[in-house]
Amino acid sequence: MPVKHVRNAYEAALTMTAVLLSYSLALWLEDAAALHTDVLVLAVALTLPLARAQRTADARGRLIACVLLPALAGAATLLGHLIADHYALGAAVFTLAISLPVWIRRFGPAAAKAGTLMTLPLVALLVVPGPALPPGAQSALVNWGWSAVIGLLACGCVWLVQMSADRLGPWQPDPEPDRPRRASRLRPVPSTRMAWQMAAAVAAAFTLGRLLFDHHWPWMVLTVYVVASGNRGRADVIRKGVERLGGACAGTLLATAVAAAGITGRTSVVLIFAVLAVALWLRPLNHAYWAAGMTTALSLLLGYFGQDAQDLLPTRLEAIAVGALLAIASACCVLPIPRRRTAAPSPA
Repeated sequence: MPVKHVRNAYEAALTMTAVLLSYSLALWLEDAAALHTDVLVLAVALTLPLARAQRTADARGRLIACVLLPALAGAATLLGHLIADHYALGAAVFTLAISLPVWIRRFGPAAAKAGTLMTLPLVALLVVPGPALPPGAQSALVNWGWSAVIGLLACGCVWLVQMSADRLGPWQPDPEPDRPRRASRLRPVPSTRMAWQMAAAVAAAFTLGRLLFDHHWPWMVLTVYVVASGNRGRADVIRKGVERLGGACAGTLLATAVAAAGITGRTSVVLIFAVLAVALWLRPLNHAYWAAGMTTALSLLLGYFGQDAQDLLPTRLEAIAVGALLAIASACCVLPIPRRRTAAPSPA
């Protein structure tokens, strides 16, 4: 097996160790404080991307995350309630909140890292399946304070696992490339254009998502974010859109087979973590693997919460397809970035 694949497996194992530790602590907290199952999903949804974002962070960066992420997780919970009670207003606030981290990249690497932290709770908000919770939990979702606790727990687990790996493990994380910043002559600058593209696509996803898919609108919004984030131009967005759709189709077939086998309960939870581990391992090779793994894991999660995941899979595919098309259309029509600018080392 090539060394690259072994290294990818090692990094995936570190991430899953942090995720399982966070999940275990959240499970204990759920029982001790009589909370609801959504704390477990929130713990995984925050820890999984945080482990990737913090892999090369220094102590100062990790301390900043420990301060910012809990506050942002609590704020995202309040935003979730706002969307549930006042959909249009909540959608507008979410659209602004998810676009702001893209715009602030113009201020350099520190601002870009802060922006990454800002997006994590927002993405988690799209993953935590509020409508899939048991009816008794609908009026008793975890409040912002408990969400902040889960955010702090995620930071602590990621820090502990990665710090231990850096001291005892066989590999050190690859340092981030030192890219000199150059002022862009493009006006508006690329980060502003990307922010407008993100805002337009997310706003359209909220509107069409509610009209076409009712309370399953998060699937479309999440797809728009995944396809549009970090784009390097129209070709890059089209490529990611096609990869996500292809991966989602593969994940749909796998989830259908799992549902047909009647796998439920704790066995499905174990399978969710196994699927995520494999998807993390293969993610550096192609984004389609990650899309397939996430589609499968989310489908299994819906089944765990009592929804008929097999019947909902066509709806999920439709939402992913429409979301990908929205992201591609926005990148091509809303202040498109000229191809000659996409290689610029600076996001601004």
